[in-house]
Amino acid sequence: MRYGRAVICVVVAAVLWSAMGLAIRQIDAAGTWAVLFWRSVGMVPVLAVYIGWTSGGRVVSRLRGVGWAGVLGGIGLVAAFAGAIFAIQSTTVANAVFLFSATPFFAALLGWIILREPVRPATWAAIGLAGIGMYVMVREGLAAGALSGNLAAILSALGFAVFTVTLRWGRSTDMLPAVVLGGVFSMVFAVVALGVQGQGLAVSVHDAAIAIAMGAGQLAGGMILYTIGSRMIAAADLTLLSMVEVMLAPIWVWLLLGETASAATFMGGAILLVAVGLNAVAGARARMIRR
Repeated sequence: MRYGRAVICVVVAAVLWSAMGLAIRQIDAAGTWAVLFWRSVGMVPVLAVYIGWTSGGRVVSRLRGVGWAGVLGGIGLVAAFAGAIFAIQSTTVANAVFLFSATPFFAALLGWIILREPVRPATWAAIGLAGIGMYVMVREGLAAGALSGNLAAILSALGFAVFTVTLRWGRSTDMLPAVVLGGVFSMVFAVVALGVQGQGLAVSVHDAAIAIAMGAGQLAGGMILYTIGSRMIAAADLTLLSMVEVMLAPIWVWLLLGETASAATFMGGAILLVAVGLNAVAGARARMIRR
């Protein structure tokens, strides 16, 4: 695949993911765990079919091939998926997606702690800047009564960072089998959580249909496109391209639902995005120097 087509794949994936908040806003009554379950019901079969198609039907062997790293990564995705749903249901979409963009910094910290991967001075500076942006947003959430949603968004970013680090730990070049495990684990966790709460999986046909469509289209489709594109694009460039999701998500809910966010949210989000951009540019320059 040519580089230009890979960029298109990643951008389309980001556009799909950017509409996730808009889709969740269409859910009438289903809670976080029910949405997580039915969304996973839509995602897992699509990814399994794609893995089978690209591997000559060796779905089970591909799932086994991810090893314990993939299992831990799948558990991290449970936190990422559930945290994202709860965050969007509890705070503004802008608040949630800006905090999601902290994932690269959590991944850098976990990689440094667990894998002993060195962290560039520029990345440390970007982490500090991102921390300021997160503080501005979480402080605003506390004042507005949306602290739980902000914390859930941070948990989601941390969960996806765990997933990213486990992929590096297992040296996996294909994230999709681990994502399938994450979907299966999400269904199990959702059933257990609902049982503890004394609730069932039954939701309205409307809510189930939206959740399943999210999983099969936006989430699974985006993951497939992102995986295809990531084989040709450097990590720093991927980080920049994925910012399309962060920029578009608040625009969709503003245009179609009239949802806005506070000045502090956009201020903190802007600080976060600057940190992400500077870190990505520094990473690209470092690779060019090594060459």
